[in-house]
Amino acid sequence: MRVGDENRLVTKRYQASASQIIETKNLLLGASRGGDIDGLYAFLGDRQAMRYTHVDPSYAACRKRILVHEWFRRRDGFVPWVIRQKSDHQIVGWGGIYTDPFDPGWGPEIGYYFHPDVWGRGFGGELVTTALWQAEHQYALPELTAFAHPENIPSRRLLEKYGFAMCDFVKSMNRYRFKRVF
Repeated sequence: MRVGDENRLVTKRYQASASQIIETKNLLLGASRGGDIDGLYAFLGDRQAMRYTHVDPSYAACRKRILVHEWFRRRDGFVPWVIRQKSDHQIVGWGGIYTDPFDPGWGPEIGYYFHPDVWGRGFGGELVTTALWQAEHQYALPELTAFAHPENIPSRRLLEKYGFAMCDFVKSMNRYRFKRVF
């Protein structure tokens, strides 16, 4: 599958442990497994790392969120991927396309959560590029929504770089809502 952006990223698909893995230049994207919760909770449960978004207050809450999202894979065909660094297979993030089961009504969204150790390394762009390709070509979604906290300037810039336009401010979430139409 060819993913088109200014860097002309190429991703490959292959089978690993009966789940599809998507490979980008630096990342491996795939479904979560039970053993991934420790690696995900390391940053999804970190209040400082997740200060602009949802933080899981406990290991059990993180596990529940991941499992509920995986259940939605059967319904929608897409949920956030576990993001691994290709070089060492370490979990460095969680994100992609999803319909939020905990805050429904916004339609398909794109979201991304990365471990602070990899912030600023371009992984968000690789993830967003791949997710946009899938949204348009694999799932034929008419649009995607995204949210960004007013103080999260890097996230807002990333969304705008990939064609998302700011729509409005959602007071109840303290987030700007962005939309990208295909």
